[in-house]
Amino acid sequence: MTAKNVSIETLAVHAAEPRPARDRSVVFPIYQGTVYEIAPDGGVDYLRYANTPTQTYLHDKLAALEGAEVALATASGMAAISTALNSELASGDRIIVAGNIYGGTHALLTEESRRIGWGVDFVDAYDPAAWAAALTPQTKAIYVESITNPLIRVGDLAGIAGFAREHGLTSIIDNTFPTPVLFRPHELGYDLVCHSATKGLNGHSDLTAGVVTGTAERIERVRHYLTLFGGSLDPHTAFLLARGLKTLAIRVRAQGENALALARFLEGHEAIAEVHYPGLEAHPDHARAVELFSGFGSMLAFRPAGGLDAAERLLKSLEIPYAAASLGGVESLVTRPAISSHAKISAEERAAAGITDDLIRFSTGIEAADDLLADFEQALRD
Repeated sequence: MTAKNVSIETLAVHAAEPRPARDRSVVFPIYQGTVYEIAPDGGVDYLRYANTPTQTYLHDKLAALEGAEVALATASGMAAISTALNSELASGDRIIVAGNIYGGTHALLTEESRRIGWGVDFVDAYDPAAWAAALTPQTKAIYVESITNPLIRVGDLAGIAGFAREHGLTSIIDNTFPTPVLFRPHELGYDLVCHSATKGLNGHSDLTAGVVTGTAERIERVRHYLTLFGGSLDPHTAFLLARGLKTLAIRVRAQGENALALARFLEGHEAIAEVHYPGLEAHPDHARAVELFSGFGSMLAFRPAGGLDAAERLLKSLEIPYAAASLGGVESLVTRPAISSHAKISAEERAAAGITDDLIRFSTGIEAADDLLADFEQALRD
Protein backbone atom coordinates (compact mmCIF):
# COMPACT_ATOMS: atom_id res chain seq x y z
CA MET A 1 0.00 0.00 0.00
CA THR A 2 1.43 3.39 -1.04
CA ALA A 3 0.25 6.98 -1.09
CA LYS A 4 -0.16 6.66 -4.86
CA ASN A 5 -3.25 4.49 -4.58
CA VAL A 6 -4.86 5.49 -1.26
CA SER A 7 -5.30 8.66 0.77
CA ILE A 8 -2.88 9.48 3.55
CA GLU A 9 -5.73 8.99 6.06
CA THR A 10 -5.99 5.34 4.98
CA LEU A 11 -2.22 5.01 4.70
CA ALA A 12 -1.70 6.18 8.28
CA VAL A 13 -3.95 3.39 9.55
CA HIS A 14 -2.98 0.50 7.28
CA ALA A 15 0.56 1.01 5.96
CA ALA A 16 3.01 -1.71 7.11
CA GLU A 17 0.28 -3.65 8.91
CA PRO A 18 0.80 -7.38 8.18
CA ARG A 19 -2.00 -9.20 6.36
CA PRO A 20 -2.94 -11.68 7.62
CA ALA A 21 -2.39 -10.19 11.06
CA ARG A 22 0.22 -11.86 13.24
CA ASP A 23 -1.47 -14.30 15.61
CA ARG A 24 -4.73 -12.71 14.39
CA SER A 25 -3.96 -9.53 16.39
CA VAL A 26 -5.10 -6.39 14.58
CA VAL A 27 -2.54 -4.42 16.63
CA PHE A 28 1.11 -5.14 15.85
CA PRO A 29 2.82 -6.52 18.99
CA ILE A 30 5.71 -5.09 20.94
CA TYR A 31 8.84 -7.21 20.52
CA GLN A 32 10.67 -5.99 23.59
CA GLY A 33 13.60 -8.40 23.27
CA THR A 34 17.11 -7.22 22.55
CA VAL A 35 18.52 -10.57 21.41
CA TYR A 36 17.36 -12.72 18.46
CA GLU A 37 18.59 -15.94 16.95
CA ILE A 38 20.98 -15.42 14.07
CA ALA A 39 19.10 -15.59 10.77
CA PRO A 40 19.85 -18.36 8.22
CA ASP A 41 21.64 -15.82 6.04
CA GLY A 42 23.83 -14.76 8.96
CA GLY A 43 21.94 -11.55 9.68
CA VAL A 44 21.90 -10.28 13.23
CA ASP A 45 18.82 -8.56 14.67
CA TYR A 46 19.75 -6.41 17.63
CA LEU A 47 18.00 -3.52 19.33
CA ARG A 48 20.88 -1.06 18.95
CA TYR A 49 21.01 -1.88 15.22
CA ALA A 50 17.39 -0.68 14.94
CA ASN A 51 16.31 -3.80 13.03
CA THR A 52 14.14 -5.73 15.48
CA PRO A 53 10.52 -6.52 14.48
CA THR A 54 8.69 -3.64 16.16
CA GLN A 55 11.35 -1.16 15.03
CA THR A 56 11.16 -2.45 11.46
CA TYR A 57 7.37 -2.28 11.49
CA LEU A 58 7.54 1.37 12.53
CA HIS A 59 10.16 2.13 9.88
CA ASP A 60 7.98 0.69 7.14
CA LYS A 61 4.98 2.77 8.25
CA LEU A 62 7.06 5.94 8.41
CA ALA A 63 8.56 5.33 4.97
CA ALA A 64 5.10 4.85 3.46
CA LEU A 65 3.81 8.07 5.01
CA GLU A 66 6.78 10.16 3.90
CA GLY A 67 6.92 8.56 0.46
CA ALA A 68 10.47 7.36 1.01
CA GLU A 69 12.32 4.18 0.11
CA VAL A 70 13.46 3.63 3.70
CA ALA A 71 12.89 5.24 7.11
CA LEU A 72 14.81 5.00 10.37
CA ALA A 73 13.49 5.93 13.81
CA THR A 74 15.80 7.45 16.40
CA ALA A 75 15.67 8.23 20.11
CA SER A 76 14.96 11.96 19.54
CA GLY A 77 14.63 14.58 16.86
CA MET A 78 18.15 15.79 17.54
CA ALA A 79 19.42 12.20 17.20
CA ALA A 80 17.79 12.15 13.76
CA ILE A 81 19.34 15.45 12.71
CA SER A 82 22.81 14.79 14.13
CA THR A 83 23.12 11.31 12.63
CA ALA A 84 21.81 12.55 9.29
CA LEU A 85 24.45 15.29 9.26
CA ASN A 86 27.19 12.90 10.35
CA SER A 87 26.24 10.54 7.53
CA GLU A 88 26.86 13.24 4.92
CA LEU A 89 29.61 15.46 6.38
CA ALA A 90 33.21 14.74 7.29
CA SER A 91 35.73 17.00 9.00
CA GLY A 92 36.60 19.81 6.60
CA ASP A 93 33.28 19.70 4.76
CA ARG A 94 30.91 22.65 4.68
CA ILE A 95 27.12 22.87 4.83
CA ILE A 96 24.82 25.69 3.73
CA VAL A 97 21.98 26.37 6.16
CA ALA A 98 19.01 28.21 4.65
CA GLY A 99 16.91 30.39 6.93
CA ASN A 100 16.34 30.50 10.68
CA ILE A 101 16.36 27.09 12.32
CA TYR A 102 15.38 25.38 15.58
CA GLY A 103 17.54 26.37 18.54
CA GLY A 104 18.91 22.86 19.17
CA THR A 105 19.97 22.44 15.55
CA HIS A 106 21.44 25.94 15.60
CA ALA A 107 23.55 25.03 18.63
CA LEU A 108 24.78 21.85 16.94
CA LEU A 109 25.75 23.74 13.80
CA THR A 110 27.44 26.63 15.57
CA GLU A 111 28.95 25.27 18.77
CA GLU A 112 29.63 21.59 18.09
CA SER A 113 30.43 21.99 14.40
CA ARG A 114 33.69 23.73 15.24
CA ARG A 115 34.81 20.78 17.33
CA ILE A 116 33.72 18.28 14.69
CA GLY A 117 35.34 20.27 11.89
CA TRP A 118 32.31 21.23 9.82
CA GLY A 119 32.10 24.64 8.21
CA VAL A 120 28.66 26.23 8.29
CA ASP A 121 27.35 29.01 6.07
CA PHE A 122 23.99 30.55 7.02
CA VAL A 123 22.10 32.07 4.12
CA ASP A 124 18.75 33.67 3.32
CA ALA A 125 16.25 30.96 2.39
CA TYR A 126 14.64 33.35 -0.12
CA ASP A 127 17.75 34.51 -1.99
CA PRO A 128 19.26 32.08 -4.56
CA ALA A 129 22.17 34.47 -5.11
CA ALA A 130 23.13 33.98 -1.46
CA TRP A 131 23.11 30.21 -1.87
CA ALA A 132 25.44 30.45 -4.87
CA ALA A 133 27.73 32.90 -3.07
CA ALA A 134 28.11 30.42 -0.18
CA LEU A 135 29.26 27.55 -2.42
CA THR A 136 32.83 26.34 -2.00
CA PRO A 137 34.62 23.21 -3.22
CA GLN A 138 34.15 21.86 0.32
CA THR A 139 30.37 22.36 0.36
CA LYS A 140 28.65 18.98 0.54
CA ALA A 141 25.08 19.65 1.76
CA ILE A 142 22.32 22.18 2.24
CA TYR A 143 19.89 22.18 5.18
CA VAL A 144 16.50 23.87 5.57
CA GLU A 145 13.31 23.62 7.61
CA SER A 146 10.05 23.29 5.70
CA ILE A 147 8.37 25.75 8.09
CA THR A 148 10.66 27.77 10.31
CA ASN A 149 10.49 27.93 14.08
CA PRO A 150 9.18 30.21 15.53
CA LEU A 151 8.27 32.76 12.82
CA ILE A 152 6.41 30.22 10.65
CA ARG A 153 8.10 31.20 7.38
CA VAL A 154 8.23 29.04 4.24
CA GLY A 155 11.43 29.35 2.23
CA ASP A 156 11.95 28.67 -1.46
CA LEU A 157 11.87 24.92 -0.83
CA ALA A 158 11.56 23.90 -4.47
CA GLY A 159 14.38 26.23 -5.43
CA ILE A 160 16.64 24.89 -2.70
CA ALA A 161 16.04 21.28 -3.78
CA GLY A 162 16.82 22.21 -7.39
CA PHE A 163 19.93 24.13 -6.36
CA ALA A 164 21.18 21.09 -4.44
CA ARG A 165 20.68 18.80 -7.45
CA GLU A 166 22.39 21.27 -9.78
CA HIS A 167 25.49 21.49 -7.60
CA GLY A 168 25.67 17.88 -6.39
CA LEU A 169 24.79 18.69 -2.78
CA THR A 170 22.86 16.50 -0.40
CA SER A 171 19.60 18.26 0.46
CA ILE A 172 18.38 17.77 4.03
CA ILE A 173 15.09 19.14 5.33
CA ASP A 174 13.40 19.15 8.73
CA ASN A 175 9.73 18.45 8.02
CA THR A 176 8.53 18.42 11.64
CA PHE A 177 5.98 21.24 11.45
CA PRO A 178 3.87 20.26 8.40
CA THR A 179 4.32 16.47 8.73
CA PRO A 180 3.86 14.31 5.61
CA VAL A 181 0.13 15.01 5.77
CA LEU A 182 0.75 18.53 4.48
CA PHE A 183 4.11 18.23 2.70
CA ARG A 184 6.25 15.41 1.32
CA PRO A 185 9.73 16.80 0.55
CA HIS A 186 10.99 13.70 -1.28
CA GLU A 187 8.53 14.58 -4.06
CA LEU A 188 10.54 17.80 -4.59
CA GLY A 189 13.76 15.81 -4.67
CA TYR A 190 15.05 16.22 -1.12
CA ASP A 191 17.55 13.50 -0.23
CA LEU A 192 17.02 13.22 3.53
CA VAL A 193 13.92 14.21 5.49
CA CYS A 194 14.11 14.56 9.28
CA HIS A 195 11.43 14.86 11.93
CA SER A 196 11.15 15.33 15.63
CA ALA A 197 8.53 12.61 16.03
CA THR A 198 8.09 13.86 19.59
CA LYS A 199 5.88 16.51 18.00
CA GLY A 200 3.16 16.06 15.36
CA LEU A 201 3.95 12.53 14.22
CA ASN A 202 3.19 11.13 17.65
CA GLY A 203 0.84 13.92 18.62
CA HIS A 204 0.21 13.00 22.25
CA SER A 205 3.10 14.61 24.15
CA ASP A 206 4.11 11.34 25.75
CA LEU A 207 7.28 10.16 24.00
CA THR A 208 10.54 11.37 22.48
CA ALA A 209 11.62 10.12 19.07
CA GLY A 210 13.02 11.17 15.72
CA VAL A 211 12.86 10.04 12.11
CA VAL A 212 15.11 10.14 9.06
CA THR A 213 13.87 9.04 5.63
CA GLY A 214 15.59 8.65 2.27
CA THR A 215 17.00 6.08 -0.11
CA ALA A 216 18.25 2.74 1.17
CA GLU A 217 21.84 3.76 0.46
CA ARG A 218 21.63 7.03 2.38
CA ILE A 219 19.70 5.58 5.30
CA GLU A 220 22.22 2.77 5.65
CA ARG A 221 24.87 5.44 6.26
CA VAL A 222 22.59 7.11 8.81
CA ARG A 223 22.06 3.73 10.49
CA HIS A 224 25.83 3.28 10.74
CA TYR A 225 26.17 6.45 12.81
CA LEU A 226 23.02 5.76 14.77
CA THR A 227 24.46 2.39 15.78
CA LEU A 228 27.79 3.92 16.76
CA PHE A 229 26.26 6.75 18.78
CA GLY A 230 23.60 4.54 20.40
CA GLY A 231 20.56 6.60 19.45
CA SER A 232 18.19 3.77 18.48
CA LEU A 233 14.55 3.89 19.54
CA ASP A 234 13.22 1.56 22.23
CA PRO A 235 10.56 -0.93 21.00
CA HIS A 236 7.92 0.19 23.44
CA THR A 237 8.34 3.80 22.31
CA ALA A 238 8.26 2.58 18.71
CA PHE A 239 4.94 0.89 19.43
CA LEU A 240 3.52 4.09 20.93
CA LEU A 241 4.72 6.15 17.97
CA ALA A 242 3.15 3.73 15.49
CA ARG A 243 -0.09 4.00 17.43
CA GLY A 244 0.06 7.79 17.30
CA LEU A 245 0.66 7.73 13.56
CA LYS A 246 -2.69 6.04 12.93
CA THR A 247 -4.51 9.26 13.84
CA LEU A 248 -1.93 11.57 12.24
CA ALA A 249 -3.99 12.74 9.29
CA ILE A 250 -7.18 13.53 11.17
CA ARG A 251 -5.24 15.26 13.95
CA VAL A 252 -3.24 17.43 11.56
CA ARG A 253 -6.34 18.42 9.57
CA ALA A 254 -8.26 19.34 12.75
CA GLN A 255 -5.32 21.29 14.18
CA GLY A 256 -4.91 23.21 10.92
CA GLU A 257 -8.58 24.20 10.83
CA ASN A 258 -8.33 25.47 14.39
CA ALA A 259 -5.08 27.33 13.72
CA LEU A 260 -6.51 29.12 10.69
CA ALA A 261 -9.61 30.18 12.64
CA LEU A 262 -7.44 31.46 15.48
CA ALA A 263 -5.03 33.25 13.13
CA ARG A 264 -7.94 35.04 11.42
CA PHE A 265 -9.38 36.03 14.81
CA LEU A 266 -6.04 37.42 16.01
CA GLU A 267 -5.37 39.17 12.71
CA GLY A 268 -8.52 41.23 13.17
CA HIS A 269 -8.08 41.97 16.89
CA GLU A 270 -7.00 45.46 17.94
CA ALA A 271 -4.86 44.08 20.79
CA ILE A 272 -2.63 42.11 18.38
CA ALA A 273 0.19 43.85 16.51
CA GLU A 274 1.10 41.07 14.07
CA VAL A 275 0.28 37.46 13.26
CA HIS A 276 2.54 34.92 11.55
CA TYR A 277 0.57 32.13 9.86
CA PRO A 278 0.99 31.07 6.22
CA GLY A 279 -2.74 30.44 5.85
CA LEU A 280 -3.36 34.19 6.04
CA GLU A 281 -3.39 35.98 2.71
CA ALA A 282 -1.25 38.76 4.19
CA HIS A 283 1.55 36.34 5.14
CA PRO A 284 4.59 36.92 2.89
CA ASP A 285 4.82 33.20 2.06
CA HIS A 286 1.12 32.53 1.59
CA ALA A 287 1.32 31.89 -2.16
CA ARG A 288 4.27 29.53 -1.72
CA ALA A 289 2.50 27.64 1.07
CA VAL A 290 -0.58 27.23 -1.11
CA GLU A 291 1.59 25.87 -3.91
CA LEU A 292 3.64 23.46 -1.79
CA PHE A 293 1.39 22.34 1.06
CA SER A 294 -2.01 20.71 1.34
CA GLY A 295 -2.77 22.79 4.45
CA PHE A 296 -1.07 25.33 6.69
CA GLY A 297 -0.44 23.41 9.90
CA SER A 298 -0.98 23.88 13.60
CA MET A 299 1.71 26.46 14.35
CA LEU A 300 1.32 30.21 14.51
CA ALA A 301 3.11 33.09 16.17
CA PHE A 302 1.98 36.59 17.07
CA ARG A 303 2.90 39.74 18.98
CA PRO A 304 0.50 41.65 21.24
CA ALA A 305 0.22 45.37 20.67
CA GLY A 306 1.35 46.09 24.25
CA GLY A 307 4.79 44.49 24.06
CA LEU A 308 6.33 42.14 26.63
CA ASP A 309 4.03 43.12 29.50
CA ALA A 310 0.98 42.39 27.34
CA ALA A 311 2.50 39.07 26.23
CA GLU A 312 3.04 37.97 29.82
CA ARG A 313 -0.47 39.03 30.86
CA LEU A 314 -1.94 37.10 27.95
CA LEU A 315 0.00 33.94 28.84
CA LYS A 316 -1.26 34.14 32.42
CA SER A 317 -4.87 34.81 31.36
CA LEU A 318 -5.31 31.99 28.85
CA GLU A 319 -7.11 29.05 30.42
CA ILE A 320 -7.14 26.28 27.78
CA PRO A 321 -3.54 26.05 26.50
CA TYR A 322 -0.68 24.88 28.66
CA ALA A 323 2.32 27.17 28.96
CA ALA A 324 4.82 24.67 27.58
CA ALA A 325 7.58 24.65 25.04
CA SER A 326 6.82 21.66 22.82
CA LEU A 327 4.33 21.44 19.93
CA GLY A 328 2.19 19.20 17.76
CA GLY A 329 0.13 17.55 20.49
CA VAL A 330 -3.62 17.20 20.79
CA GLU A 331 -3.56 19.86 23.50
CA SER A 332 -2.84 23.51 22.69
CA LEU A 333 0.47 24.87 23.99
CA VAL A 334 1.70 28.43 24.24
CA THR A 335 5.15 29.84 24.93
CA ARG A 336 7.54 32.72 24.36
CA PRO A 337 10.40 31.40 22.18
CA ALA A 338 12.84 33.91 23.69
CA ILE A 339 12.71 31.99 26.98
CA SER A 340 12.13 28.50 25.59
CA SER A 341 13.09 27.12 22.17
CA HIS A 342 15.55 29.95 21.41
CA ALA A 343 16.71 30.81 24.92
CA LYS A 344 20.25 29.57 24.24
CA ILE A 345 20.65 31.86 21.23
CA SER A 346 22.10 35.28 22.06
CA ALA A 347 19.77 38.26 22.31
CA GLU A 348 21.57 39.82 19.34
CA GLU A 349 20.96 36.73 17.17
CA ARG A 350 17.33 36.60 18.22
CA ALA A 351 16.85 40.25 17.37
CA ALA A 352 18.46 39.77 13.96
CA ALA A 353 16.11 36.85 13.30
CA GLY A 354 13.03 38.81 14.35
CA ILE A 355 12.47 36.75 17.51
CA THR A 356 11.43 39.53 19.85
CA ASP A 357 10.89 39.08 23.58
CA ASP A 358 7.14 39.62 23.16
CA LEU A 359 6.74 37.05 20.38
CA ILE A 360 4.31 34.29 21.35
CA ARG A 361 4.25 30.88 19.64
CA PHE A 362 1.06 28.85 19.70
CA SER A 363 0.77 25.14 18.96
CA THR A 364 -2.89 24.53 18.20
CA GLY A 365 -4.54 21.40 19.53
CA ILE A 366 -7.75 19.63 18.63
CA GLU A 367 -10.01 21.43 21.10
CA ALA A 368 -13.17 23.02 19.71
CA ALA A 369 -12.27 26.14 17.73
CA ASP A 370 -15.07 28.13 19.37
CA ASP A 371 -13.64 27.36 22.80
CA LEU A 372 -10.15 28.48 21.77
CA LEU A 373 -11.47 31.72 20.31
CA ALA A 374 -13.56 32.43 23.41
CA ASP A 375 -10.52 31.81 25.61
CA PHE A 376 -8.42 34.29 23.63
CA GLU A 377 -11.25 36.79 23.65
CA GLN A 378 -11.46 36.78 27.45
CA ALA A 379 -7.68 36.76 27.86
CA LEU A 380 -7.23 39.75 25.57
CA ARG A 381 -9.75 41.73 27.65
CA ASP A 382 -7.63 41.39 30.79
